[in-house]
Amino acid sequence: MVAILGVVAIHVFGGIVSNQDIRGSVTWWAAAAADLGNVWVVPAFVMVSGALLLGPRTVELGPSAFYRKRLLRLGPAFVGWQLFYLLVVRVGMSHQQLGVGGMLQLIVDGKTYTHLYFLWLIVGLYAVAPILAAFLNQGGQRRAVIFAVAVLVATLLVYSLAGLSALHGSPRPIVLSALTQWVPYVGYFLIGWALRNVVLSRLWTVIVAAVTALLLVEIVWQYGIAPRAATLQAIAPVSYIGAVVALATIGIFLVTQGWMSRIVLSDRAARRLKTLSAASFGTFLIHFFFLILAEVLFPGIVAPLSTSFWTALLVWAGVAIVSFAVSMVALRIPYLRRFF
Repeated sequence: MVAILGVVAIHVFGGIVSNQDIRGSVTWWAAAAADLGNVWVVPAFVMVSGALLLGPRTVELGPSAFYRKRLLRLGPAFVGWQLFYLLVVRVGMSHQQLGVGGMLQLIVDGKTYTHLYFLWLIVGLYAVAPILAAFLNQGGQRRAVIFAVAVLVATLLVYSLAGLSALHGSPRPIVLSALTQWVPYVGYFLIGWALRNVVLSRLWTVIVAAVTALLLVEIVWQYGIAPRAATLQAIAPVSYIGAVVALATIGIFLVTQGWMSRIVLSDRAARRLKTLSAASFGTFLIHFFFLILAEVLFPGIVAPLSTSFWTALLVWAGVAIVSFAVSMVALRIPYLRRFF
């Protein structure tokens, strides 16, 4: 649930962060903290998915049963929301002139809308999950850790080398299509499984939380000085596939596990948390529609969304609340719930 709020924040506060006219102002830094301070959310979700999906249960089910179960869960949303954002949001609301060729290109690129690359990402990880699970479950914890670290480090190095190559005048851009969106995230997927049972002591939870907070500060600071720190940005880019972001994400994962292991929720609180968690996927899918709808219905907020922190904060809260509410209602409606 927290991760979804972070995703909404990235998309709402991004307008201020991309506004070069106010870069470096107090407003800009506050928005950068709200935006870049949540850069961990997608990698963290992938880690949680790995922790849940790469166990013996996946091996016992077998590929056919695993794929069938995931297809029934994800298939309608995967197709339905991409069509919705192409036809309703891009063409109907934003009046983009997209022919059939343009739409097909967006689909091939996995960019039917800003956030929907994630659907291709998660489908790709689901596709390789039974293979990875079989390999991991033939070994022990040592295999899981070594394999996860090796894949994650190799991925980070690939992106660092691409950044350094571009910095020195020999660009080697990494271009992802719909069918490869998942590849850079396999390391996160694996390390989620490798760290699934790690529960830090209270002292270590505090220490890791403090270090993680410093890493998040560094991420925001680095993004702020990026034009003057090209080498640092090339080596450890402020992106989902960056070394500092990876360390911060792992820290958040471990701190959350340590914290949750010591919390005892009442039955009522547990039910509410379960309801909100179930609504998170639908919230992720629909929130951009409400963001665009707000801009269409209230055009006066468009300019302030790129200049005013408080306007962005109110829009973030409104979009998040409405999206969660609609998602929770949709989950109660037969057939419609399959899209949420």
